[in-house]
Amino acid sequence: MQTLTEIKSLLADRGLHPRHRLGQNFLHDHNLLRKLVDAADITPGDVVLEVGPGTGTLTEALLDAGAHVVACEIDQRLAQIVRDRLVGCDALTLVVGDCLASKHALADEMLDALRDAGGEHCFTLVANLPYQAASPLLATLLVHHPACIGMFITIQKEVADRITAQPGGKEYGTLSVLVQALATVQRIADCPPSCFWPQPKVTSSMLAIRRRSFDAGPGLRSSPAIAPFDPIALSQLLQRLFSKRRKQLGSILGRDVHFPADIDPAQRPEQLTVNQIITLLNVMPPRPRS
Repeated sequence: MQTLTEIKSLLADRGLHPRHRLGQNFLHDHNLLRKLVDAADITPGDVVLEVGPGTGTLTEALLDAGAHVVACEIDQRLAQIVRDRLVGCDALTLVVGDCLASKHALADEMLDALRDAGGEHCFTLVANLPYQAASPLLATLLVHHPACIGMFITIQKEVADRITAQPGGKEYGTLSVLVQALATVQRIADCPPSCFWPQPKVTSSMLAIRRRSFDAGPGLRSSPAIAPFDPIALSQLLQRLFSKRRKQLGSILGRDVHFPADIDPAQRPEQLTVNQIITLLNVMPPRPRS
């Protein structure tokens, strides 16, 4: 793996500096990087998506584990560093551009690269994610791309706390319910600012998000603990509920909704468990998909 000295040298040799607006804080702690790769449990030939490879520290570790890596880098300067270091590597596909086409859609070029690499039916996200891309990327992968079976990521601790939050707290919201309904979540480690260069002003966390094993028919998701549901409909309901999180359910959804016995119309969205929200979803009249 690249050392901090090597990372700085790779940039300095090209007259480059980290770009704050792109969230370029390079993780250089080898122990933490190994924890992330180990948690992903990569076997030779696995297709791995990496967003924000930077100078390629994690990329090289993933390749060493035998993965075919599709790396998406928005910064052409850093993409050139990765290209120069890994020239001739058939197990790497480098996509230069934004990973997202919009807040709810992945970039076509990245999707094409995943398909070409054999990840159409199964791939894993392993990445030190740029902070601004983390939430929309995770939500999009979970809701619209069931081929993504796991996400092993470094993200801002504040976002990790939202993902793992339980009902009743201010962190509990759309992302909490969406992730917990569709996946299991494990916190691998917390990463202090000193593990990065330049040092960010916030602590980061590593999470292992493993998609639940579902088989409830086309377009439906279920698990032993959760009733079958439509992920897109769930996402729509969550946006509707948590955009007015301080209002009562009856006010948000209307008094004509037949609320299940264990849900009081006077409750607020943040008071409902994941299972209660799924139950509520399944008694709601269908709404047009946006």
